[in-house]
Amino acid sequence: MSGRIPEDKIEAIRRSTDIVDVISDYVQLKKQGRNFFGLCPFHGESTPSFSVAPDKQIYHCFGCGTGGNAFSFLMEIEGYNFIEAVQVLGQKSGIELPEIQDRESSGSKASENDVIYKAHDFLAKLYNHCMVKTPEGKGAREYLNDRGFTDEMIEEFQLGFAPDSWDYATNYLQKRNYPLPKVADAGLLAKREFDGKYFDRFRNRIMFPIWDPKGRPVAFGGRIIGSGEPKYLNSPETTLFQKGKFLYGFHLTRSAIRMKDQAILLEGYVDVITAYGNGVQNVVASLGTALTKDQAKLIRRQTESAVICYDSDKAGTQAAIRAADELIEAGCYVRIAKMPDGLDPDDYIQTYGAERFEKDVIGAAPTVMAFKMEVLRSGKNLSDEGERIRYIEEVLKEISGLTKAVERDHYLRQLSEEFSLSLDALKQQVFQFHKEGKNKKDNAPPKRDNNARKNFYVKKKLLPAYQNAERILLAYMMRDLDVAEKVQEEVGGSFNIDEHSAIAAYLYSFYANGHDADVSQFMEQLTDPNLVKIASELAMMDLNEDVSDKELQDYIRQVLNYPEWIKIEEREKEKKEAEMKQDFVQAAKIAMEILEMKKNIKKTF
Repeated sequence: MSGRIPEDKIEAIRRSTDIVDVISDYVQLKKQGRNFFGLCPFHGESTPSFSVAPDKQIYHCFGCGTGGNAFSFLMEIEGYNFIEAVQVLGQKSGIELPEIQDRESSGSKASENDVIYKAHDFLAKLYNHCMVKTPEGKGAREYLNDRGFTDEMIEEFQLGFAPDSWDYATNYLQKRNYPLPKVADAGLLAKREFDGKYFDRFRNRIMFPIWDPKGRPVAFGGRIIGSGEPKYLNSPETTLFQKGKFLYGFHLTRSAIRMKDQAILLEGYVDVITAYGNGVQNVVASLGTALTKDQAKLIRRQTESAVICYDSDKAGTQAAIRAADELIEAGCYVRIAKMPDGLDPDDYIQTYGAERFEKDVIGAAPTVMAFKMEVLRSGKNLSDEGERIRYIEEVLKEISGLTKAVERDHYLRQLSEEFSLSLDALKQQVFQFHKEGKNKKDNAPPKRDNNARKNFYVKKKLLPAYQNAERILLAYMMRDLDVAEKVQEEVGGSFNIDEHSAIAAYLYSFYANGHDADVSQFMEQLTDPNLVKIASELAMMDLNEDVSDKELQDYIRQVLNYPEWIKIEEREKEKKEAEMKQDFVQAAKIAMEILEMKKNIKKTF
């Protein structure tokens, strides 16, 4: 077994991989000109600055600066090492690879994680077998069938049953030589304090595996059969599972969300399974917690449109409004569906069918503002003057938080017409509420965004001529071997920016090894992440197809002359100092030297 993949195999995989297809599994991309754009999956943003160039087979974010090719994208977004990324893309391309002992994954941390992944996968299959094939699972199977779950749904979501036993899973894990302490740390088992023995954490429960975006089970939700508390028992958070970062069913439904350009956010496992099994497949759930910023960003990367469909009770209504605020902040256009009293999405689909659910519930979902107005109106007697004024003020406060002028005007006119109020008076009150809210926000302590990367490029100042010349030269060098050879001959390593010198050195070596111009392949040679960011940005520069010899010489001259201009600036300072000391002879001497230096620069070219 080898720890290396043959270079010809890597090259074959790279050439057979379309980076747009790879990234489209994670980011909703839209074509603009020659490139595709979407929201960067590596930092929070509401305006797309993440660009994918199919002709160069690279990506670059103009917001956070990250960039690379298909291999580096998978490495960064999935946490793969290089060998794992090659294996994944090789499998997609149908290119067979030799058996590899991945040295990068042989560390203790990677090995521990691998054991935990395998333990979750093993138990998911074990619980599913118990549900489907054994007498112990008959009651759970019948319960699910009575709830409208088909055999296909049970298999698709790998539903299982944990028997009412203290050692069912423990014994099987032990027989398979899984390390029980590590499995217990992952929340799959528990440990008795009085004798230190391990026992099953999940007992007499229908088991819902929870997957990461790659489709690997990383946790479980267990629903009790019959009476008992708690009704739902979930895996604790671990290094592999943070519930605020995952969405239930996302690995199955992501493609449907992108295809329909809409995500339906439901409240629980059962709702997702019922909807998906009945043909409404663009659905996810937030694992029983309030929707987090990470989950909202995950949805936004797939689509701009989201419909929230929670239970119609008070708790569900408030949770839907909070989720809407997160999704709007992430850049989504959001609507909130209204469920008939007493029904959740599972009940509705079982009773009326999926077609009616899509048409009458999801299709008829009002905007967030319209939904909030209905909630604020609920329980109020609007014929009573005091309650009517209170309702109007509450609505105006909500309108004051709307960012779009058209939306504000729409709802203000609606209020004005319904209650025969002056539109100007309503606008004045909204302005007052907006001002009060802004003052509170301005006086609040600033929030730190710990997840945001340092923004290297968005607020970039206008670059000096020599630096811009170096960037343009490198961009042309990455695209054209002849240009690279000419620059190597005349400039060599004399770039004035250290990073530019390093990229040039890598390019010279790349071409010296017999490679043709290929930006994607070249970027595999760069080991410094900062160089990858710079190189990907340079590769995305909008340049003329061909560069004339004169233009090339101008750029080379600016690069080579810059150190001389620095010397001239130093002599200019010395001349001024001599003049301040009234040493006019020395000042005149320096002035002559400066003239000679400038003449020499002109003679050089």
